[in-house]
Amino acid sequence: MRGVVFTGERNLEIMTFPDPTPGPDEVVLEMKASGMCGSDLHQYRRPKGHPQSATGVPPNPNPTIAGHEPCGVVAAVGAGVTNAEANIGDRVMVHHYQGCTQCSHCRSGWQQLCQEVPVKVYGNNAHGGHAKYLKVPANTLVPLHDELSFTAGAAISCGSGTAYGALQRMNISGRDTIAIFGQGPVGLAGTQFAKAMGARVIALDVNPQRLARAREFGADESINPGSNDPVEAIKELTHGRYADLSLDTSSNREARLNAIRSTKVWGTMCFVGEGGDVTIDISPHLLRRQMTLIASWTFSTIIQAECAQFCIDRKVDVDKLFTHKWTLDQADEAYKLFDKQSDGKGVFLI
Repeated sequence: MRGVVFTGERNLEIMTFPDPTPGPDEVVLEMKASGMCGSDLHQYRRPKGHPQSATGVPPNPNPTIAGHEPCGVVAAVGAGVTNAEANIGDRVMVHHYQGCTQCSHCRSGWQQLCQEVPVKVYGNNAHGGHAKYLKVPANTLVPLHDELSFTAGAAISCGSGTAYGALQRMNISGRDTIAIFGQGPVGLAGTQFAKAMGARVIALDVNPQRLARAREFGADESINPGSNDPVEAIKELTHGRYADLSLDTSSNREARLNAIRSTKVWGTMCFVGEGGDVTIDISPHLLRRQMTLIASWTFSTIIQAECAQFCIDRKVDVDKLFTHKWTLDQADEAYKLFDKQSDGKGVFLI
């Protein structure tokens, strides 16, 4: 089979690999959709000869197929896989991590938090979904309901699921005003889900096109920090109270700082974007506001399944996130466009 491999310095190759065969407790998926995620760009941009991992796991020195938003159909099952886990023909998403499988984190569906073994991240240090087939342990599978498309399943498998998990972790409600910094694929999904949860959404981005999409997705207000002071604008929109909740999906230092500053007394601010840092005076902005500052890294298998059901129950059209659909042969063009981070979300249809 052929698979997309990032070779460094914004280059990639479509390489040939043997078709995978499932071992004990494993399955092979025939891929149908494989999403493009912003964290792919860490590997795509890395210097040649210097593998790096955006997730803190040891990188794989061998050519590794990219793509950690996989969705497809079970094509083969290995020994020991029960009917309750997987059957040939099942429509499934993948929770793209594997830990030891036995610790408390793994057994509760949070394999990425495993402290016992180096964690495998499919599409990062283990083969991912930008190929015809993908081999994974059966315990990473999450059912994909017939009501959802394969592209929707790909989005839920990372970007959209990450936004949903962060909102759930923040205990958002219909009483809240939330400021979402960054309206790329994760931020836009956050806007979409927050509106479906009943919240008032203030969307922020320096890209007018992304702000326009945020309004299409239900944002009540939009702010361009490049032409407005976002903290003062949020203060004005909230009658001097500031936002109940703020969410940063951008990884931008100034955006993160403004997200903290624009959160109310007793409010909650959440970091989602990978990488980067921020420096802030603790006393006036955190301590004396009684602020809760949290971080949210993707989601568990249970939350992934809840997100899929939420999309069905609340009729959230996750497919609207995708602005570009590609074939694997178009991977070079696809990632060159995605690298500009000025457009929407892309997906490979396989």
